[in-house]
Amino acid sequence: MVEKMTRPGGEERLQAMDDRTNAPYPRGDGVVKLVTTEWLADHLDDDDLVILDVQPNVHDYIQEHIPGAVYLNEGVLRMSNRGFPTAYAPHACLQEAFQRVGLSAGDPVVIYTGKGAFSGRGDGLGQTMMAYTLAKYGHDTVHILDGGLDKWKSENRDLSWEYPPVEPSSFTVREREGYAIGYDEFVRIKDNDDVIVIDSRPAKFYTGKGPWRLPGHIPGSINLPWRNMMDDGNPALLKPNEELDMMLEERGVDRNKTIICSCGTGREATNEFVLLKWFYLYPNVRLYEGAFTEWSTRRPDNPTVEGPEPGGRRAVPSPAR
Repeated sequence: MVEKMTRPGGEERLQAMDDRTNAPYPRGDGVVKLVTTEWLADHLDDDDLVILDVQPNVHDYIQEHIPGAVYLNEGVLRMSNRGFPTAYAPHACLQEAFQRVGLSAGDPVVIYTGKGAFSGRGDGLGQTMMAYTLAKYGHDTVHILDGGLDKWKSENRDLSWEYPPVEPSSFTVREREGYAIGYDEFVRIKDNDDVIVIDSRPAKFYTGKGPWRLPGHIPGSINLPWRNMMDDGNPALLKPNEELDMMLEERGVDRNKTIICSCGTGREATNEFVLLKWFYLYPNVRLYEGAFTEWSTRRPDNPTVEGPEPGGRRAVPSPAR
């Protein structure tokens, strides 16, 4: 059931019942939903359920994983295209990867990750990156495990060393329109009054120099670091809805506008795309997959803004570094 909720200041938004323990969350026909560790424990033996372990290092999976989970590293999702380093893999490559782990578009799949018992490198984003990609390329029932493997382990639930028998599926990639926004369309609409561009990168990159040729951020974009949305001790666990509401309200992320989620490479932004499109039910959410990597290299005169403020729409171009 979907209810109309009134936020402080009188602003209204549509949101499913706020109780995230009522999994899958939210109710309705959204492609991506959130499930709890309790829900997954109750459904481990479902015949049609596929569980994907997307931990950052295969040794993490080998050492421990949720019973029945099959390993699929997010690294298979993207590869260089004509030199651009973060393009999505060709449809045929994605389709083969999804078939090999036994995915069927209509059957539920649960995705989880962890910090990495072996490598300790997990940042939690593997869950949203895989969920976004599956939804974009044709899966219909994608579940994200809130809290991931670390929450599962904290509750002393069963772990396994066994590799499940998997029969390849006949999954067919079909790319959904309206998720990603390309460079040309991004440039055309990003400064419109009815558009908000979110930069999901850490504040130190938004305000100053990161690994990119240019410093700062795309003019007009607001900074909402994805990590701020997650539990301080568990990057795969969302903060309570009340805290998320406050962050969105403070930054003026208006559900009545088109929200473009951006970041450095198109990966961090999947966290906020998933949150806004499927958990908060914002009607118009896009993801600029090229992100700051494309913005800072596509045209040498593309402007950037340094410092904590979004900056004007006619910011002075940054010099080449």
